Amino acid sequence: MEFDVVVVGAGPAGLSAACRLMQMANEQEQELTVCVVEKGSEVGAHILSGAVVESRALDELFPNWKELGAPLNTPVTRDELYLLKDNERATKLPSALIPKTMHNHGNYIVSLGNLTRWLGEQAEQLGVEIFPGFTAAEILLNEDGSVKGIATGDMGVAEDGGEKDSYMPGMELHAKYTLFAEGCRGHLGKQLYQTFQLDKNADAQHYGIGIKELWDIDPAKHEEGLVVHGSGWPLEGGTSGGFFLYHAENNQVVVGLIVDLNYANPYVSPFDEFQRMKHHPVLKQYLAGGKRVSYGARAIAKGGFNALPEMTFPGGLLIGCNAGTLNFAKIKGTHTAMKSGMIAAESVFEAIKGGCTGGKKLDSFDSAFKDSWLYEELYRSRNFGPAMHKFGPYLGGAFNFIDQNLFGGKLPITLRDNHEDYAQMRPASEFSEITYPKPDGVLSFDKLSSVFLSNTNHEEDQPCHLTLKDSSIPLGKNLPLYAEPAQRYCPAGVYEIVETEAGEAKFQINSQNCVHCKTCDIKDPSQNIIWITPEGGGGPNYPNM
Repeated sequence: MEFDVVVVGAGPAGLSAACRLMQMANEQEQELTVCVVEKGSEVGAHILSGAVVESRALDELFPNWKELGAPLNTPVTRDELYLLKDNERATKLPSALIPKTMHNHGNYIVSLGNLTRWLGEQAEQLGVEIFPGFTAAEILLNEDGSVKGIATGDMGVAEDGGEKDSYMPGMELHAKYTLFAEGCRGHLGKQLYQTFQLDKNADAQHYGIGIKELWDIDPAKHEEGLVVHGSGWPLEGGTSGGFFLYHAENNQVVVGLIVDLNYANPYVSPFDEFQRMKHHPVLKQYLAGGKRVSYGARAIAKGGFNALPEMTFPGGLLIGCNAGTLNFAKIKGTHTAMKSGMIAAESVFEAIKGGCTGGKKLDSFDSAFKDSWLYEELYRSRNFGPAMHKFGPYLGGAFNFIDQNLFGGKLPITLRDNHEDYAQMRPASEFSEITYPKPDGVLSFDKLSSVFLSNTNHEEDQPCHLTLKDSSIPLGKNLPLYAEPAQRYCPAGVYEIVETEAGEAKFQINSQNCVHCKTCDIKDPSQNIIWITPEGGGGPNYPNM
């Protein structure tokens, strides 16, 4: 199938790019065909974020978004920031000591899944074709090495590689330009980095795992619009991160924990850290008496400006979190992803309108990006993450206060952190095993009951999408050296060491449980696990995360 533009991924970046392309085409009466492929069963099914959204990009894309019914219904009314000292005590920071980037006045608490569903509706009304349930499984190249498009994955392939009765071969989608908006640690994005050496001039990318739950709480405890952030306990011993708790509409709160994936202790379990954190009085005061209704997890790219790759290459562009445009100083990536998609759309449209038949590198994008507020915002926040990594939460926080509040992000120095996250893991022999409290089924829960709430499902009889470069490494290297950390860093119980009937250890992959967070692809200390796309429509089905 031939299109002018193919977009991979129906998230904020991909849908904003598609909308902007068709807006310009309709305004200028230019014939244009735009297709979006989405691996989730529907638009929004795989979308998970906090989320507090800054509407700046949406204001530009749809100035009348309120009249159009965009689901931004809960303005932020108040911010709180805490340092948790231990399992009982906490210090609430005065507003004057909080970095400006952490202030949320004028922002909105939203379900990003519902926002992308709305963006999908706008895209289709503008003339975009959206194909949910189809994975972008392969990059297609022209003879000169430029990107030609993508191939979708075959459907109905059995675990042994044979064809089932439901077999349907994938399609080749050719385009003048292909925009890759797969989100953090995109399967094809990784290949593009390697093929075109996109990160040769960038610092190492850094990641966190975000684990999130949606709760119905007692209306008497609900304060619509309240945003609570914090850090400290229970993370310790060099493990860093922070929590969030947002009071959304309908007496619901979203609560979650982001754990930086540069931690050294292989016994750390981000999932269990989150479960015990909810027992702290700062969070318990809202959750007690409530009911957990949804669960999910997703990796985030938090390297920021210093880790940005080259986003253009012959025949295509990397946009949104696939390129790492999240602003970690704000803990926000929606508006930045959307803006990157809009800039890409404008560059692609002008090229096609000018007669370009594709395959070229769009240098116009680079100049437009550098002239945008997106570039300026990311540049001003460039030191935030490296400061936290180098100096820790207290000194790093002090540095960021000075940098952001007093100098507006324009200190004449640039901090660097070029240590890959996976390489920071140390041998298990250097640490004591962590004994996590058993879940009480009231505030804290186990992994399997959590995965159940994510509505995750994969066709059982299909090739495993969690592939190993070397099947001997989990037991031969990772188990003796690191106590096989995949058992703990995975928030869905995918990886287990089990004993066979013969009494031997076996590395078991429960791929049915996978919520597509990509943490294994990032954190495996041997870089032996490669996440590839499963059959289309598989994975979580988040209702309104």
